[in-house]
Amino acid sequence: MHNSKKIILCGGGTGGHIFPMLAIAEEFRKLDKNNKVLFVGSSDRMEMDIVPKYNFPIYGLWISGVKRSPFILNIIFLGLPFLLKNLSLPLKIFFSVIKSIYILATFRPDFVIGFGGYSSGPFLLVSSFFNFKTAIQEQNSYPGLTNKILSKKVKYIFSAYDNITKLFIHNKVFNYGNPIRDLNSDSDQDPYKYFGLDKSKKTILVLGGSLGAKSINEGILNNISLIKESSYQLIWQTGKLYYDEIKLKKFDNENLIIKDFIDRMDLAYNATDIIISRAGAIAISELCVVSKPLILIPSPNVVDDHQTKNANAILEKGGCILIKDSDVEKNMIKIAFDLFENKSQMESMKTELGKMSSPNASEKIVKKIFEIIS
Repeated sequence: MHNSKKIILCGGGTGGHIFPMLAIAEEFRKLDKNNKVLFVGSSDRMEMDIVPKYNFPIYGLWISGVKRSPFILNIIFLGLPFLLKNLSLPLKIFFSVIKSIYILATFRPDFVIGFGGYSSGPFLLVSSFFNFKTAIQEQNSYPGLTNKILSKKVKYIFSAYDNITKLFIHNKVFNYGNPIRDLNSDSDQDPYKYFGLDKSKKTILVLGGSLGAKSINEGILNNISLIKESSYQLIWQTGKLYYDEIKLKKFDNENLIIKDFIDRMDLAYNATDIIISRAGAIAISELCVVSKPLILIPSPNVVDDHQTKNANAILEKGGCILIKDSDVEKNMIKIAFDLFENKSQMESMKTELGKMSSPNASEKIVKKIFEIIS
């Protein structure tokens, strides 16, 4: 179909950066199995474990973030090791730049695209400096500091929100949505049987991200009796950090299916009537495609408060109910149960989420990359 091409995908640190990269890589390889894909990540982050499992090569840069708290407070509260960590940053940047030059010189990509994460910054700066065709994939409804700086050097931006276009006036912006993993269930597996659910009951899926969310878990723990007495059932992803502690409590109740991590998200989405989730950019992109009534709880512990901005973008269109993190323990379960009584709100949420969904984002991005290369 095309002459084979070479692409570098750069970024990582969290699933929210890694899975979109993999979605683009799979699409790129699907178009032509001779296309060459190379990943660049941070040498001590989760991408170094995850990417090789999908049979893609990856280089790691020795790079980390800088803590933004005031310099003097770092010394007083966090001591010398913390200071040395931040002092080593110029050294890390220097070595990352040298390694980036080496990777670009030996691989000679036709296109470079950065997805966020510590490795993205130095690698994209070097790539654009040497005039490689370079792009940013901006996942959030409002760009972070690194992408604001990079946008002055990089020509192309792939975005997921309408408002990004006016924030990047000097770039070519393609608003195709965020690339997400394939959610089409290809098996004949019954999702109710898979999770041990009662088909006659309405189901709520509770997600706090792969590591878990303390406040969301507390929101369930403090409402156990309400859940037991209700006619509803919950699939609860506690996150790996909290699972063992929660299992020790031995909740003997058929209304509560407790998992540390859900591998078969396609089946979980199929079985669910209402979803409660954090508001990471990629999670939201998936949830728009799934189009089930949605309660979003933005994490307060995120740089630049991205999750609140993402959730507000959905709230403004009527696609979700938003609960503040501090109100979760008191209100989360009650609000979810009340939503079942409001059929018209549930239907309108589904409609609005469907309008905001971009199920073919990966295809569109890869197609545009080929156009730019050609």
